[in-house]
Amino acid sequence: MLHVFFENAIYRKHREKLLLILDLLIVLFSYLIAYWSKNDFQLRTMQLGLTGTEVAVGLFVLLIVYAFSFAFFKVYKSLWKYIGVDELLRLTASNILAMIIVMFLSQLYFGMFSLISLELIAGVYALIIMSGVRVLYRLLRRYSINKNAKEVKTIIIGAGDAGNLLLRELRQNNSLNYKIVGFIDDFKKDLMIGGYPILGTTEDLAKIKSKYNIESALIAISHVNQKDLRRIYDECVNNGLDTKIMNFQFKNNTKNNSVVADIKIEDLLGRGEIHLDQSEISSYLQDQVVVVTGAGGSIGSELCRQIVKFQPRKLIMIDINENSLYMLEQEFKRHIEHGQMSQNIEMKSLIASIRDKKAIDEIFSRYHPDVVYHAAAHKHVPLMETRPMEAIKNNVFGTNNVIHSCIEHRVKRFIMISTDKAVNPTNVMGATKRMTEMILQANGHNGITKMAAVRFGNVLGSNGSVIPIFKAQIAEGGPVTLTSKEIIRYFMTIPEAAQLVLQAGYYADQGDIFVLDMGEPVKILDLAEKMIRLAGLKPYEDIEIKEIGLRPGEKMFEELRLDGEDTTRTKNDLIYKNAPMDISVEDIDARLSQLHNVIYKENVTPSEIKETILNLIISDKNS
Repeated sequence: MLHVFFENAIYRKHREKLLLILDLLIVLFSYLIAYWSKNDFQLRTMQLGLTGTEVAVGLFVLLIVYAFSFAFFKVYKSLWKYIGVDELLRLTASNILAMIIVMFLSQLYFGMFSLISLELIAGVYALIIMSGVRVLYRLLRRYSINKNAKEVKTIIIGAGDAGNLLLRELRQNNSLNYKIVGFIDDFKKDLMIGGYPILGTTEDLAKIKSKYNIESALIAISHVNQKDLRRIYDECVNNGLDTKIMNFQFKNNTKNNSVVADIKIEDLLGRGEIHLDQSEISSYLQDQVVVVTGAGGSIGSELCRQIVKFQPRKLIMIDINENSLYMLEQEFKRHIEHGQMSQNIEMKSLIASIRDKKAIDEIFSRYHPDVVYHAAAHKHVPLMETRPMEAIKNNVFGTNNVIHSCIEHRVKRFIMISTDKAVNPTNVMGATKRMTEMILQANGHNGITKMAAVRFGNVLGSNGSVIPIFKAQIAEGGPVTLTSKEIIRYFMTIPEAAQLVLQAGYYADQGDIFVLDMGEPVKILDLAEKMIRLAGLKPYEDIEIKEIGLRPGEKMFEELRLDGEDTTRTKNDLIYKNAPMDISVEDIDARLSQLHNVIYKENVTPSEIKETILNLIISDKNS
């Protein structure tokens, strides 16, 4: 019934006035109790030497002073359900100020020293009762709201600041029915947080679950690395606990204001914060004209989002896909409107194909770019197997156009996105990307444009990646389809990849190939099982996992380095440098000419094109 009163329309409209009246009644009651206690708790009248009129005037002034002090300290701006140390300190300060003013005025008006003790005792009583009423409300609210709902016995993993914050939020949240049993922490023991014990470490999870009948776990560790998060999550899942993670953005998140959130597969596979040298990246991006090809794609769009943080003078976004480019442009406009991005950056969205060198030359001639990030590419392996000539036209000859346009228009720096599929490729897509690396290496010593390629593996959540496909299959009730249960892949989140590309761009020189540390390879079967569990379902029971066989051109595992490539570590521990192979411009031009003749040959078959490009890139080992 408590929440019914406080949610009443009259109370909501006149809340501050009603609470003020309540506190003033407490003040009057406190003076009555103080007067009674000074009278040895007897009912007989104690003479103060004051007339009835003087008492009435005194009480009126008393209430005015207390009301003024409450308003001055904004006592009623705080919600009682959030009552805490700060609110009680404001309440204490307001009572002390009111008490001092009342004692000063009473001496000034009545001149009776005997009233000081009465006013002091009454002020203390008033503060105790007001504080008690507020704390009592919070306790009653905690135990009365949703008392009929089934409470889930829960542990909080992490007994630090985040765990304490989560505990406080859960106590005052109406919608979450978690019954906190205690905490688990790997570094603290025999302590209590907010009245709840630290029950043990994550290694004790099975024993704790059995002893206290734990049903769910909430992870509240503010700076947990992905390795530890995976370990904790696996421990919870193995013990059959429904596991969620604290949403550290819950106060600012307008879409989902819940203090806890489902764990995403990106949380388990990503590596969290990437440490970049901001000054190095800023040195070649700030106040520069930057071009991103393929800007509407997964990597291209994230590159744009990361680039604007370094305040370029202009950002030129090029793509042939008008829809994705338009949506990115609208996203940036919203960021500018909301003050999340500088309005001093000139943004241009341009529809153009990298296959059209004249269009690229026209753009470069007009905007004079300093830096070009080349992310435009056809990348879906099975589709490129069907139409290899399109992959070659776009990936190979389109990239060749952009590289030569950069040199001709004296662009300072060119950074190309490559892939681990370029290493010993068995498919057309990988072969085209290896060919682009060879084009870059052949033109690396141009004396004008610093050049580099950045090679990395699969990107979580990118268009066409396995993650959104699995999510859709799980949402539809399965089955989740795998090409092979033994297949493994490297994964990296989109922001991780984009940030490391920016860092690698600083190291660009004469056609170097940079390889990103992709972490540990992931078995796709394990990935599928984790995603099913994250959806609250059981693999093989609720959702079937089905093997459908390798697709055309697909490999069981990907590699990040060619045989014969010398690899050295850069200043960034996550970026390695492969020294460029010696390929001349004449050599690469001859291969491009041969490739051009094949794809435009009449009645050419896809297999003939694939064989030709694979032979052309394999022969570079003997160059």
